[in-house]
Amino acid sequence: MSIDIGMAKRGRQGYHFDDIAIVPSRRTRDPEEVSTAWQIDAYRFELPLIAAPMDSVMSPETAIALGRFGGLGVLDLEGLWTRYDDPQPLLDEIARLEGAQATRRLQEIYAEPIKAELITERLRQVRDAGVTVAGALSPQRTKQFADTVVAAGVDLFVIRGTTVSAEHVSGQTEPLNLKEFIYELDVPVIVGGCATHQAALHLMRTGAAGVLVGFGGGATHTTRSVLGVAVPMASAVSDVAAARRDYLDESGGRYVHVIADGSIGRSGDIAKAIACGADAVMIGSPFARATESPGKGFHWGAEAWHSVLPRGERVDVGTVGSLEQVLFGPSSVPDGTMNLVGALRRSMATTGYSELKEFQRVEIVLG
Repeated sequence: MSIDIGMAKRGRQGYHFDDIAIVPSRRTRDPEEVSTAWQIDAYRFELPLIAAPMDSVMSPETAIALGRFGGLGVLDLEGLWTRYDDPQPLLDEIARLEGAQATRRLQEIYAEPIKAELITERLRQVRDAGVTVAGALSPQRTKQFADTVVAAGVDLFVIRGTTVSAEHVSGQTEPLNLKEFIYELDVPVIVGGCATHQAALHLMRTGAAGVLVGFGGGATHTTRSVLGVAVPMASAVSDVAAARRDYLDESGGRYVHVIADGSIGRSGDIAKAIACGADAVMIGSPFARATESPGKGFHWGAEAWHSVLPRGERVDVGTVGSLEQVLFGPSSVPDGTMNLVGALRRSMATTGYSELKEFQRVEIVLG
């Protein structure tokens, strides 16, 4: 339902995760009887949690650790780990920067060229550990490094940008043809972000195995302030879930996974994202709070070091416990930043659902 913004403009009401709540049903279950497993293409995960490709969150070591716990870690293949042989001194420096210096120094640090041999080395390190290998490139870098990524043995290829469309128009460079690229690739592709039914439907038609909903980097993002671009996530996930349903009919049964990416900072947001129709969530700040995280309590995304128009910032999120405690507890805080999996299980059990796909049908209310 649209409303009048003024005499010449109408707009649709959008809802954030904070605007909605999950409604209990007539049935409850024991949390131990709830399954949080999901599968995309040939890859099954016990947790519907994907770590965002951010240097403050994912190193090869933390990607391996999350994989062993049952989640999926995605490496930023344009980050520090593919620019420097040993990025640890730079990570330590970033943690010491004063607020006013952080953006300029990040721009300087990330000016170092990406090295194809480091992409190969980092991905093989994860593969040798025996967990699912995922790496992310921006649409602008995908053509340049795609062959290197595939040759290194990636299992899931992620193309992630602030906003990714299936119809990028440029008079200066030849844009990435997503449909052609995905068709020729031998590995499943997750692509995004998008935030509307139409944009998601177009991305699904490219052959993507999954689409990212949202603009990523919720805790660090300043895109709304800089570009004026934002879509409330509860509405965005619901719209893209509707596109998934429509594409399922259109394609004769092809299911494209919906992955919420952005504005998911606490365990309740994970449950609400799935309740709105997501199959899984991509999160950054909750994992940035783990003591093993590369950022050591500081958090930033790729938007923070853009050389011309930064749309993100480095933020101090602090640390709350180990990665295992963040995932499975025990929690020592009551704010939803620890025991993410336990909270999701309890939310599903409280409403009587035992599978994630069933939980997508749970009733929600405003307020």
